[in-house]
Amino acid sequence: MQVSAVVLLAILQIRLDLMIPEFMRRITILTQTSGSTVNDVLVAGLMMLLAAFGSLACVFIISFLASKTSAALSMRLRDMLFAKICDFSMEEISRFSTSSLISRTTNDITQVQQFTMSALQMLLRIPILAVGGIIGIAGTGLAWTVSALIAFAFVLIVILCAMIAVMPQFKKMQNLVDRLNHNVRESLTGRHVVRAYNAEEFHEARFEQANSAFTSADRKTNRVMAVMSPAMSLGTNGVLIAAYVVGAFVISTADHMQALNLFSSMVVMIFYLNLLFTATKFITKIAPRMPRATVSIARINEVLETEPIIKEGTLTQGVEGKRGEIIFNDVCFTYPRASEKSLDNISFTAKQGETVAIIGSTGSGKTTLINLVMRFFDVTEGEIFINGVNIKSFKTEALNNIIGYVPQKSTLLQGTILNNVAYGDNGKGGYTRSDVKHALQIAKAEEFVKGMEGGVDAVISQRGANLSGGQKQRLSIARAVCRNPEILVFDDSFSALDFKTDRELRTALKNNANGVTKFVVAQRIATIMDADQIVVLDDGKIAGVGTHHELLHTCLVYKEIAMSQLSEEELAS
Repeated sequence: MQVSAVVLLAILQIRLDLMIPEFMRRITILTQTSGSTVNDVLVAGLMMLLAAFGSLACVFIISFLASKTSAALSMRLRDMLFAKICDFSMEEISRFSTSSLISRTTNDITQVQQFTMSALQMLLRIPILAVGGIIGIAGTGLAWTVSALIAFAFVLIVILCAMIAVMPQFKKMQNLVDRLNHNVRESLTGRHVVRAYNAEEFHEARFEQANSAFTSADRKTNRVMAVMSPAMSLGTNGVLIAAYVVGAFVISTADHMQALNLFSSMVVMIFYLNLLFTATKFITKIAPRMPRATVSIARINEVLETEPIIKEGTLTQGVEGKRGEIIFNDVCFTYPRASEKSLDNISFTAKQGETVAIIGSTGSGKTTLINLVMRFFDVTEGEIFINGVNIKSFKTEALNNIIGYVPQKSTLLQGTILNNVAYGDNGKGGYTRSDVKHALQIAKAEEFVKGMEGGVDAVISQRGANLSGGQKQRLSIARAVCRNPEILVFDDSFSALDFKTDRELRTALKNNANGVTKFVVAQRIATIMDADQIVVLDDGKIAGVGTHHELLHTCLVYKEIAMSQLSEEELAS
């Protein structure tokens, strides 16, 4: 609707602009014709002023509508892009990189917004101005028409050549914006490590390198685009000077009546020339933004047109009578762009209410196993069943409501403790304050929460900066418990806790979540000794499955891990 209004207003404005030379011609003739009255001249002058003010009003309204439309477009694009990114799996996120996705959601959309606003203000008027100017000049003679067309074509060719030359540079610039964003983001998120190792100069040098590369590319594009303005001035001013010189010579050699007609025609012709050259000015203003916007549109479309590899299923629940059951059936997984398998022929079953622990050396595939359960990645070979249904058949929302997930690195959002624990949708209705307090009690977080100002309404700063690592981890566990899931997944979530809190928390989970299957990744033997089943991973393969005492006698890998952490007396007991 707004775009249509802009088009109609642009046409009206040009029509008013084209009326002005006719009134100018009439005024010129009236002032030189006997019998004309002052009123006639005033009426013609008033009509010309009305046309000029009407054109000015159209410009103001077009600018307002263009700003409003471009802002609405950018808002819509950001919504679409963010919604698309939220549907991405870890593979798509890794392919684009977080920094690039941030740049595409901010900088690229800003480029499109600026170009859209300029296009609505000027691009629609360019063809109308150009055609109107050429038609008007054509009425003054063939020579002037040819001269104007040559000048106009010259300007267009220069602009076209400049755009072809700078397109690769603009693409390079947007990639360099991603690089700058990545450097800033990495330096800020890793600021503790940067300071601890006195690496400020290294990061400053790396940022300076990226900044210099961006500046160099920007200068190259600006040098090329700077050619357009002098080229336009050369073409337009050359034609205007020629018009004045030739017109003055012709008028000086004509008699009075012919000179009068020639003068009025010359005034009109120069106006039409200015109309035509206004179109070239608009082109010059909009041309520098066009290639950059084109690159940005391509980058935005690249995200919007990317189909997530993980396809949405249709089922909302598992087989009737089965609850909290996980089955790995010959599961193999290879990370994208990797040559070796991270997991190879993994098979075991976790039944309802059991505590199944995953242990192994660093890089053995423990977190990868959890990522497959959460379906952050899809298995390369084999199948994973939850509640008797292939995990790929579940709707993502339904699968997430079955599982309570505690990541290896606790993530808290800015807000209150209540908001963080009662987070997200559990598919069972809203949370109550009693649900939150019960979850905090199980997670052994109730004591330190009571000591905070406001209790469960205490404010948590960004990324939980006002809490210790153990406090953040306990709140993450409380968040998972609060949704009352069928399966609790702990990805090395007890490592930030002391042994006493670890033991108390596991005891609370055992007493309050009997029917819940607990899937635990851990590094500490003490955390998993009482598990119903322990799966030992070694280089992506299962080295042993059993209880703690069984594995001490049957699995060398597990025994080595256990002996590195506990004494023989502790193992024997």
